Amino acid sequence: MTSIPAGTWVEIEKVVLNPEERAPSVPDDTKLTPYKMWVSGFLAEEGEIGEEVRIKSIIGRELSGKLVRVNPSYSHSFGKVVPELLKIGTEWER
Repeated sequence: MTSIPAGTWVEIEKVVLNPEERAPSVPDDTKLTPYKMWVSGFLAEEGEIGEEVRIKSIIGRELSGKLVRVNPSYSHSFGKVVPELLKIGTEWER
């Protein structure tokens, strides 16, 4: 495997709650799944994908978890364009 140097921007995955720790009120299929979080930060020491590593987030928070991604980017969106919403605030043009 390729070693990732300390200081690299990475993403870790951490299990927050194991299935047996989940609330009894959640749906059955959800109860079977661990509750996870993903956090980006700077790698504290050299590591490899899949290893347990430590990171420091952009605001200085220190966390540990499984290294899952190098140089992660954002992939979320606000969905498809709603033409009606594009007219909001442009009344001056009409």
